[in-house]
Amino acid sequence: MLTDNIIEKLREVYDPEISINIYDLGLIYDIDVSLLPKVTITHTLTSAFCPAADHIVDEIRSAACAVEGVTECDVITTFIPEFGTEMMSDDAKLQLGFY
Repeated sequence: MLTDNIIEKLREVYDPEISINIYDLGLIYDIDVSLLPKVTITHTLTSAFCPAADHIVDEIRSAACAVEGVTECDVITTFIPEFGTEMMSDDAKLQLGFY
């Protein structure tokens, strides 16, 4: 499935301050593939003041466009809902010592 392939690529994108991939951190809110070959990915950041925001957006776009069948990716950054640790996967929580 295309969405699964995009998720696989997003798992190769790491938050440079936390060293955990952005998907498992819970930073990806939506992957819309309804307008293929263009996809739209809605995401958040761990902080509105994230110094790596532009880099992360570029990496999200590159990761999505690396998937066969995707030629364009719009990236939407939102802070609603606000990021919280409850959004993280169990693996991410374990890596950060929340368990």
